[in-house]
Amino acid sequence: MSELDEKTRVTTIVQKPAGETGEDEKPRNNDCIVVIYTKEPTLLGKRFVLDFTPVRLGRGAENHIVLEGDSVSRRHAHLEQRGPVWWAVDDGSTNGTYVNDEQISREFGLANGDRIKVGPTIFKYLSGADVEAQYHEEIYRMTIIDGLTQAHVKRYLLEALEKEIIRARRHARELSFIMFDIDHFKKINDHHGHLAGDFVLKELARIVQGRIRRDEVFARYGGEEFSIILPETGLEGARALAEGLREKIESSRFVFQGDSIPVTISIGVALLTDTDKTSLDLIRAADAKLYEAKRGGRNKVVG
Repeated sequence: MSELDEKTRVTTIVQKPAGETGEDEKPRNNDCIVVIYTKEPTLLGKRFVLDFTPVRLGRGAENHIVLEGDSVSRRHAHLEQRGPVWWAVDDGSTNGTYVNDEQISREFGLANGDRIKVGPTIFKYLSGADVEAQYHEEIYRMTIIDGLTQAHVKRYLLEALEKEIIRARRHARELSFIMFDIDHFKKINDHHGHLAGDFVLKELARIVQGRIRRDEVFARYGGEEFSIILPETGLEGARALAEGLREKIESSRFVFQGDSIPVTISIGVALLTDTDKTSLDLIRAADAKLYEAKRGGRNKVVG
């Protein structure tokens, strides 16, 4: 369903024993960073306890946490403890270090829950007396929320859609489903870089989340493709929402590191019918409309 067929370099993370570093290895508390988003699924949820300082991150093998990727510098950043506070420090990296989606100029004092982005990998910093409980809560959150966009994940969407179909049929109510993706997303990655692509995905999700109701489920279906479940909404209402989203995205300014990135979306809209036996039938109907929109020139709504 996605145009993005290119292969992504796998991000591999390795934690070296503290004793190999020769650096400050004084015992620390249970503060840690957890991988909440990565290009390599097996790394999702991996925890690194901050039990020595500094903790170095980068592409070089000498780092405590080794991150492979074109957007990661050899010595990219490090975390160091000063008194009770851990600081994220950028080590002059080419593409920058981000905390809570903002590029840090040099260093940033971390608070519990802050997100640190190095290349394509996002870590969440956890601290306090209940770190273990926070960690398990974060692991659960990863099963329902995409770490990059903060939209729901595909699995959650499918489960929610099954429930909404049962409810719609039981109460004889309408149910609509929207699928959309970013036009020429591969070109955005090729021309502006994958960090810019991540920014577009995240910013687009933020815009959409600000324009839907609380009972409407918004999810990242995969790659640059997203979906919305619209309970108690007919086809006309779904089309109106879709057109509003299309116009809003087209008129929004996506600016990453000084580069303005034009972004448009193609949207397919489908209404639950008696012939839809399962949720996949409704998804296929919306997906067919999405591809009709793409074949018709993109940046349009078909439903």
